[in-house]
Amino acid sequence: MAYKDPEKQRAYQREYKRMKRSGCCLTPSQTLIPMPFRLKTAQDILALLAEQVQAVRDEEEAGTLEKARCIGYLAGIALKAVEAADLSARVEALEEVLKGRKMA
Repeated sequence: MAYKDPEKQRAYQREYKRMKRSGCCLTPSQTLIPMPFRLKTAQDILALLAEQVQAVRDEEEAGTLEKARCIGYLAGIALKAVEAADLSARVEALEEVLKGRKMA
């Protein structure tokens, strides 16, 4: 990250190198996300996307075209999440069948 102020640049580099030595994969300017907010499953992603689509719809300052573009983009991501959730459910079902066969 480029800084015009040399002191800010040195402070950033010092913090970055400290984090790198400790094994952290973040940079000093990234925000740590608390565990409850991390997405773990496709269902978590779908819930978040539904929330964001509603936020876009409720935004009064955004124009119709802006809303349409944003919702279209989010819908594409949601479609991928639905496919991933479906595949996950199918794999789990197959694993259960295979476990049942091993027991018999």
